[in-house]
Amino acid sequence: MPVFRIHHITRYEYDRPVKESVNEIKIFPSQCPGQEVLQHDLSITGHPDVQTFTDYFGNKTGAFNILAAHKLLKIESKLLVRTTATSQLQLNFHSGFEQLHDEILGNLQLLEMARTSAIEAQETISDIIAKIGGNRSVAAVTEHCSEYIFRHFKYIKGITNIETTVDEILQHKAGVCQDFAHLMLQILRSCQIPSRYVSGYICPNKDGLRGEGATHAWVEVYIPGTGWAGIDPTNNVWVTNKHVKLAVGRDFKDCTPVKGTFKGLAKQQLSVFVAVGYEDGYVFEELNNVHLQGQQEEAPQREEGAGQQQ
Repeated sequence: MPVFRIHHITRYEYDRPVKESVNEIKIFPSQCPGQEVLQHDLSITGHPDVQTFTDYFGNKTGAFNILAAHKLLKIESKLLVRTTATSQLQLNFHSGFEQLHDEILGNLQLLEMARTSAIEAQETISDIIAKIGGNRSVAAVTEHCSEYIFRHFKYIKGITNIETTVDEILQHKAGVCQDFAHLMLQILRSCQIPSRYVSGYICPNKDGLRGEGATHAWVEVYIPGTGWAGIDPTNNVWVTNKHVKLAVGRDFKDCTPVKGTFKGLAKQQLSVFVAVGYEDGYVFEELNNVHLQGQQEEAPQREEGAGQQQ
């Protein structure tokens, strides 16, 4: 059972003072089977009171505001977590769609997670489903979908952002973890498989997996006889004890690590630092400077996103 020490800093700097900054954060480790939180420390500029609540999807969420004028907002999370999941998932590869439909019937959240988004290139999604074999078992379709994305879409940083659509991902045939998760959700939901977006971290000590040492995104699918099971199309692996989970939702917007608004005319700069420390003393660090919008209007919105960080 590996133990990881994760240090996550979100830093917003402004070229002139802003005020009335109202924010929502989802950087709390998920209280779920497969991981045990040993310690979690949160530090925010100005030490505001953070009101926590559980959102619709079961995520622990924090809300705070900073009324005074400021030129820096720094949100620092220090997490010590033990992953208790086995290194090999026990999945039911025999349950089919008839059993899945019986379990979905009357379950509003599963129905919601099986609802597709409207996109222009749905015909392309149908072609992908035909190639991966949409009549296999639920787990097999999921696995072949992950493999298809891994083989046919390139991992390239900087060509997408948090606003990139599935249509644009299909055109690029490239992206990062957030993009691959959104594409996989569209494919699986088009097969009527309930699936949800997951935000978190990937911690593969020296394994060379894509996305190591930064915020990461993957997908969870509902498999009859198994329940929710995570799969990472960025690396084409089922999720085990190398992934640390923060939040789930229909898509990225439900899981945004940090988002909020402020009042003021200012240029802002976002930088995100993530370090993952391992039991053997090895530390993987990554710093990303993300250029946001230039001159801001009154009460602009800004988000910290996996797509930006990756």
